Amino acid sequence: MDVLIWAILVVVFVIVEIATVQLVSVWFAAGALVTMISVYFFDIPIIGQLGIFILTSSVCLLITMPFIMKKRKEKGYIPTNSELEIGKTAKVIQEIDFDKGTGRVTLDGVDWSAVPENGEVIPNGSIVIITQVNGAKLTVKPKI
Repeated sequence: MDVLIWAILVVVFVIVEIATVQLVSVWFAAGALVTMISVYFFDIPIIGQLGIFILTSSVCLLITMPFIMKKRKEKGYIPTNSELEIGKTAKVIQEIDFDKGTGRVTLDGVDWSAVPENGEVIPNGSIVIITQVNGAKLTVKPKI
C-alpha cells in the first residue's frame, strides 16, 4: 500500500511541475520516487519513509540550486511591470494629501492614485518621482 501512495505522489508532483513550469515540485517528485523504490524493496516504517523523502528532496534541491542560479544570472533579471515604474517621474493632477486621502498622478498617460512618501502635501502640477508601487497606488516624493 505504501508503494502505491508514493507512486501517486510521484505522479502528482510531476503533474504540478508540468502545470507550473516554475521548478516548484521537481525535487519532491525525485524524493517521492526514491522513497517509492526504497519502500518497494525494504519494509520501512512511515517515519523512515518521510525521512527518506525529506532527505532525498533536500539533496536534490542542494545539488541543482547552483545550476539554477547560474542560469538565472545568464538570462539576467527581468523586473516586473511595477518595478519598471520605480524611479520614473509623474505629474500631479490632483493635490496629494495623505490626511485628506487625495492624490492622483499621471504616468505615461495613465492616471494613478498616489500617496506621499513622507506625509507631505504635494500641490497640483508638481513633478514627482515614484519610489514604490503598491497595487494601483504609487508612493511618490517631490522631484527636487
